[in-house]
Amino acid sequence: MLNKIIRFSLNNRLTILVVSVLLMLVGTYTASNMEVDVFPDLNAPTVVVMTEATGMAPEEVERLVTFPVETAVNGATDVRRVRSSSTTGFSIVWVEFDWGTDIYRARQIVSEKLAVVGADLPDNVGKPTLGPQSSILGEVMIIGLTADSTSLQDLRTLADWTIRPRLLSIGGVAQVTVLGGDIKEYQILLNPERMKHYGITLAEVRAAVDQMNRNASGGVLYEYGNEYIICGLLSTNDAAALGKTLVKSIDDIPIMLESVAEVRVGNKAPKLGLASERGQSAVLVTITKQPATSTLELTERLDRSLADLQKALPSDVKVSTDIFRQERFIENSISNVRKALYEGGIFVVIVLFIFLMNARATIISLVTIPLSLVASFLALKLMGLTINTMSLGGMAIAIGSLVDDAIVDVENVYKRLRENRMKPREEQDTVLNVIFEASKEVRMPILNSTFIIIASFVPLFFLSGMEGRMLVPLGIAFIIALLASTIVALTLTPVLCSYLLAKRKKDDSPEKEPIVAKKLKGWYGQALQWSLGNTKKVLLMTGGVPVAALIVFFTLGRSFLPPFNEGSFTINVSTLPGISLEESDRMGRMAEEILLSVPEVQTVGRKTGRAELDEHALGVNVSEIEVPFVLKDRSKDEVLADIREKLKVLPGVNIEIGQPISHRIDAMLSGTRANIAIKLFGPDLNRLFAIGNQIKASVHDVKGVADLNVEQQVERPQLKIVPKREMLAKYGLTPASFAEIVNVMLAGEVVSQVYEGNRSFDLSLKVNDESRESADRIRDLIIDAGGRKIPFAYVADIVSASGPNTINRENVSRKIVVSANVAGRDLRSVVNDIQERIDADITLPEGYHIEYGGQFESEQAASRTLLVTSVFSILVIFLLLFNQFRSLSQSAVSLLNLPLALIGGVFAIFFTGGIISIPAIIGFISLFGIATRNGMLLISRYNDLQQAGLSPYESVLRGSLDRLNPILMTALTSGLALIPLALGGELPGNEIQSPMAKVILGGLFSSTILNAFIVPIMYLLTDKSYRERTFRNRQLTIE
Repeated sequence: MLNKIIRFSLNNRLTILVVSVLLMLVGTYTASNMEVDVFPDLNAPTVVVMTEATGMAPEEVERLVTFPVETAVNGATDVRRVRSSSTTGFSIVWVEFDWGTDIYRARQIVSEKLAVVGADLPDNVGKPTLGPQSSILGEVMIIGLTADSTSLQDLRTLADWTIRPRLLSIGGVAQVTVLGGDIKEYQILLNPERMKHYGITLAEVRAAVDQMNRNASGGVLYEYGNEYIICGLLSTNDAAALGKTLVKSIDDIPIMLESVAEVRVGNKAPKLGLASERGQSAVLVTITKQPATSTLELTERLDRSLADLQKALPSDVKVSTDIFRQERFIENSISNVRKALYEGGIFVVIVLFIFLMNARATIISLVTIPLSLVASFLALKLMGLTINTMSLGGMAIAIGSLVDDAIVDVENVYKRLRENRMKPREEQDTVLNVIFEASKEVRMPILNSTFIIIASFVPLFFLSGMEGRMLVPLGIAFIIALLASTIVALTLTPVLCSYLLAKRKKDDSPEKEPIVAKKLKGWYGQALQWSLGNTKKVLLMTGGVPVAALIVFFTLGRSFLPPFNEGSFTINVSTLPGISLEESDRMGRMAEEILLSVPEVQTVGRKTGRAELDEHALGVNVSEIEVPFVLKDRSKDEVLADIREKLKVLPGVNIEIGQPISHRIDAMLSGTRANIAIKLFGPDLNRLFAIGNQIKASVHDVKGVADLNVEQQVERPQLKIVPKREMLAKYGLTPASFAEIVNVMLAGEVVSQVYEGNRSFDLSLKVNDESRESADRIRDLIIDAGGRKIPFAYVADIVSASGPNTINRENVSRKIVVSANVAGRDLRSVVNDIQERIDADITLPEGYHIEYGGQFESEQAASRTLLVTSVFSILVIFLLLFNQFRSLSQSAVSLLNLPLALIGGVFAIFFTGGIISIPAIIGFISLFGIATRNGMLLISRYNDLQQAGLSPYESVLRGSLDRLNPILMTALTSGLALIPLALGGELPGNEIQSPMAKVILGGLFSSTILNAFIVPIMYLLTDKSYRERTFRNRQLTIE
């Protein structure tokens, strides 16, 4: 089959050339129009259910809202985890489905469950709402709005009604969340004393204001042949006009609304959050993209729209887009990976030219690279994948291997053509026949070596979860590129050889072997003969090195993924729950001031609290600060350490520092934005918090622990209104009417909407602030009870108490999390020490248990998967070798490259940080396949020479020299092409590929050198005919 393909290509050379050019053109066009992103889609199928429950305490929200929603969705198909958070007036439930579940099906399942439970929720609770369909990498931009003279209310109104609708109209935008400023609201503030004076009840006021600001329809009037639509214009946005609404007539004297209440335009209260930029009060607008939307294209559209919007805004309003732009990380990452591709390609060119010393042969080998890459882009497009750092990284790792098939082919063709020209003219074969025979000679070893490399990548496809989503595209890109290079070597390479290598020199003199290749063969020939004459010494010297490498391997640290360099920090500043929004804002401004003093920090944007229906349910005691930075004279770790040290001056706060994407990956893995999550489950929140603090005290001095924090689920002050049921009955109040009084007069009620053009604002009804500013004023509040005016204290007790600020749950059990990041040490060692401390120091009561989550959990699962599947991968490689050699001993000798490659890979990691991550493990597995190829090429040549009549010893010497050049070229191109990735591990985009590149580079170095001596020795020692002879005094003249 392969021979037919080669023969067809040589017989149809023009067709092959035309098809190759067309493939190049189509592939280039496809690549230039593909979606570009930083990572593949990493999102676990998650549906977010948000429910506003204005005024409710967290325990009420948990019991009346969160628990029913959890119960409804917990038994749904394919649900793997349900998490929830109940805070004051807000419930949020995260429903996480199995990986691979269609998100539209997941949303449909949750919607059906909510349709059932929605009817059972309290009347004063909003309708459960599904969050927008987006991914953890969905936030593409945070916009900051500041102004010199425009009020915060007007600034927020601009954001809500001018900027937000415009941005939502842009294709690809899923959600626009606004936080900060003052939300405009029309307010009816009741005065209980004046209501008492006029004898006006709450029910009468509610009846008066109900529907008072809605237009009426009068139908249609036909007159004089015309049709007139009749409109009753009751709606107004004049607060004074609203105050003229009649409430009641007493003795024919109208009592207007303004007589018993103040009608005004004010700010919505209570505030859920605040925002600032560079220490100045601001409005922050967060833009989330839809799945499968190009971040770069969307950012470009957003920038154009914002430039147009800026023209229509007041002159003092400033719009900034540099607080957070995911585009920056993407562009830096893609640029760095592309640069690594180009630089790797340059190394390949240099190696090929040095060894071949023939520009035409070099060009033939290099043609494989662009054709294989564009074929990869076409395949990725057909598979619905994007261009990202992982797919480009797979190509960057493959770039050296792409020319391997062509190198072996071209080198053999070049050699055979040279040998053919050195024959007498009458004995020379035709050029096409020589090329065909030369290509056929190396075809099966090349093809089998390609399958071996592919087999070594198979374990990667067994990774599940987030690590699978991230790393599988890398494997796909690598394998597709490698297969494409094999096809090119089968078809185009022989054709190009026929055009470019067939010409004779003008002087018709025989061509000389390149000087580098000749020198290397001379040195290698002498060293090989010495090794074959001193087998015991060689084996003793090298035998212990793989064992030492294996010992070192098990002493290396472990981590899940290398740290990213996103160019931005995300810093959480948490104060004690129960603190006011104003005080939390003050602490946040102090943190901003400190951060702006760091030279590398460009700007800061802060969110304190949360926006309406925001799935990032932060309490008012938590500030999240985005800190973009540009490194100058210090490394990222040095800047991070400086920030941690400076923020220590903030009193009574917990600090957590991460990066935007890393934070979100942590949150998806464990529900906590930290590397390590110690989850403590149990029924009593106070006891959970106490045990959490015990855990914190136990592990705080573990080496490598940073940003140690106990979730602040603690008691905060509450005023509990407890009705006196016998007094309610005495005054004719039902529990329902009493609850209505509490809800309306204290929490407030939206009774209508006020329209200003297309803008709508709430019209709320509640008691004025003076009447509810303290517990005593609430006790004295006058309420209507069956026509009598009585103080509130007559029918209820107002008790000072405390209750939880937040209640977090996972799989219907309350939990509290002790979280930590890792600094200056590997993840696995830190977790092991933490677990040992907790096991020794913490005794859990009955009904309580601990679970560990975070990156280390994924690291352990991925490591187990890779270990098991790599065993099967090695077995497949062995079977492929046996299929090639039909000899168990020769297959085993070829597999000796595995321990030889292990040596360099292990010591490469040891001398560059000493931490093995999942990408590094994948690098080892991939290395085994790449390294095995060298032994395979040698043994195949030995066998061919023995079949040609040479003795085993002669076959080994000649075969080793014959394959020296192609083996060195393939090893050097594969290895040197990885140098830019290996050295650029701190650059954005290279973080994942760098550990893989280091392992493969180091492993190729050790395996290539040792393979050149160990495989020949072991081949002879396992050869039956050779064992019957002695070879110490044998010499072979090397031509």
